[in-house]
Amino acid sequence: MKKALVIISILVMISRQSVISMPVNDTTVYLITCGPGIETYSIYGHSALRVVIPAQNLDIVYNWGVFDFDAPNFAWNFAKGRLDYMVVQQRTSSFLQEYFTDQRYVLSQKINLTASEMQKLLELVNVNMLPQNRKYKYDFFYDNCSTRIRDLLEKSVGKLLNYPTPEPGNPPTFRKLIGECQAQYPWYKFGVDLLVGSPAEKKAHFRDRMFLPIEMKNCLSEASVQRSGKMVPLLQNPEVMADFPTPSVKQHFFISPPSVFTLLIIIIMVLGGVIKNLKVLRYIDIFLFTIFTILAVFMIFFNFFTDHVQCRWNLNIIWLNPVIAVCLVMLILNKPGVVWFRLLFYITAFFLVCHYIMPQYFNVSSLLLGFILLVRSSVRAEFSWNPLTKR
Repeated sequence: MKKALVIISILVMISRQSVISMPVNDTTVYLITCGPGIETYSIYGHSALRVVIPAQNLDIVYNWGVFDFDAPNFAWNFAKGRLDYMVVQQRTSSFLQEYFTDQRYVLSQKINLTASEMQKLLELVNVNMLPQNRKYKYDFFYDNCSTRIRDLLEKSVGKLLNYPTPEPGNPPTFRKLIGECQAQYPWYKFGVDLLVGSPAEKKAHFRDRMFLPIEMKNCLSEASVQRSGKMVPLLQNPEVMADFPTPSVKQHFFISPPSVFTLLIIIIMVLGGVIKNLKVLRYIDIFLFTIFTILAVFMIFFNFFTDHVQCRWNLNIIWLNPVIAVCLVMLILNKPGVVWFRLLFYITAFFLVCHYIMPQYFNVSSLLLGFILLVRSSVRAEFSWNPLTKR
């Protein structure tokens, strides 16, 4: 989705044009679809609504993907899922300038609306632009810059809007759809897979897929509207406003998460067998368990203390659990803590064995990290069968 910095001068400019006069006979409305960028926040693309009214000399874009970096407690509110997004109005030329700068393609598709539907849409846009309505609580899957436009179009056209009959087969999950956008960014995908919970495994049917801008363009291009007993396309063919190729990021296999964590496993196994100094091994384990404790804290926070619905019911909390923190305390205090390490071992082993039947996808890199935790907890549990156990 599009990230933008809101400054006072822009808000002053848009506030002067927050209401569109109605009715207008020569109004044209376009769906704007912006291609992905190379920054992680922009890899999903962006959607906006363009309104052209020659009689009023207006060519403006309504953008529901804006937030203020300078807002108080920005990072905390973002983490808590309480960051306010807002709709702003921009001149089309100003809107496009950023995409020319970032070299991202922009497509425009005229929306086929009758005069009454156009008036209804503009009324709804004006309601959105009211000061009390401009801000909204962003929801990545269900309430974002794309779904807001979809909802406005559905309300404007009403029952005359027809979506195609779903194709037979198994629809993709929300996780699969966002994973396709993240394919060129394996570390980012690993982080998202780790923090996003089982709600992402829900099937994304035709309408649901429109939370992604490019998916919305494709889906609405298949939609039709009933006109005098005939079905006409909701959108006309796309026109190019900014022509740039989709960015391609070179893949580096040896620095991908699976490669790095596999190498880390080998190093830990070798060091565990070669190093005889118990104090050095303890420091290594303190470092590893500190990392795992931080991840466990994140897991608890995003499971129970944020409004990010997508992060709830995250089954990674089975292996990234509070027992890890207790084990870290045992290491810092130089206490055996055998009972705690054995408990952690059994929990982690259960997760690794049973993750196949759990109702959530787990990134292979998470499983590799779980294996590291399994190995070191088994050593600290002082199992006699483990050749790495040192007494």
